Amino acid sequence: MMGSRDQRPLVTTVMIVAAAVFCFRGASAADPSFGDNFEITGAEDHVKTSADGQTWFLYLDNKTGVGFQTKEKYLFGWFSMNLKLAGNDSAGVVTAYYMCSDVDAAPERDELDFEFLGNRTGEPYIIQTNVYRSGVGGREMRHSLWFDPTADFHSYSILWNPKQIVFFVDKVPIREYRNSDKPNKFFPIMKPMYVFSSIWNADDWATRGGLEKTDWTKAPFISSYRDFTADACSWGTAAAASPATSPPSCAAATGNSWWDQPPAWALDDAQREDSAWVARNLVIYDYCDDRVRYPSPSEECALRTTSS
Repeated sequence: MMGSRDQRPLVTTVMIVAAAVFCFRGASAADPSFGDNFEITGAEDHVKTSADGQTWFLYLDNKTGVGFQTKEKYLFGWFSMNLKLAGNDSAGVVTAYYMCSDVDAAPERDELDFEFLGNRTGEPYIIQTNVYRSGVGGREMRHSLWFDPTADFHSYSILWNPKQIVFFVDKVPIREYRNSDKPNKFFPIMKPMYVFSSIWNADDWATRGGLEKTDWTKAPFISSYRDFTADACSWGTAAAASPATSPPSCAAATGNSWWDQPPAWALDDAQREDSAWVARNLVIYDYCDDRVRYPSPSEECALRTTSS
């Protein structure tokens, strides 16, 4: 059973040092605005921007939602965004923050998902994560949080390299998804991805399996974004001088970037301790334990290094 929502994961000095490496971002006198990195997908009148261009606000009402995507696509790296989720009664509302390969090839897409499932007032948000390889997903995990994600900004990050994918919340690893040394069909490794986010109505499934419907009298629902970081291999820029079928050199595990060096290939001891705390206290659903859907666990489930 989960303890108090005010309880925090153990964050040791080692963890802080590792997180600093993972999240280092050099200061700049003129950081790029959100518009330098992203383009709007959907109704432009449902997007507002702060005066300095550093914060974006996506609006959902009973007419439409909206989203955005990066102008570049990437193969491997560290991707992080600070989000503040829609407050009040958000049942039926989903804010998605995810990576996806070319949308024109959607049936064969690779995808890494954070989905934030709204709830009735006073009930906690649920985070759902998922991994797709060549259009096959069904690898959902659901977690509760140890804070109110509507009260302030928090960081949500993905580390993706040829060895592992890790989903982080405020530098705490909530999910580790490891690759195998053998050829497999579960780990996305070949297709570059864009970074997306959107807010939309999903009251047919998002809250209590669709029993709780969106209360449009509480609209508009607003999700807020700032401090996007992509310390990553940019496919669009790095491959410009190469044939379209050739990956950029940075896509190989060369050790030239921190995210493709050995310390980023597995969780360290402190991160495994935090991950185990999450497994004991915050996991609501894990497809690896669902014997109704999967009588035999999926191949990748056996690769986990953490335990509850």
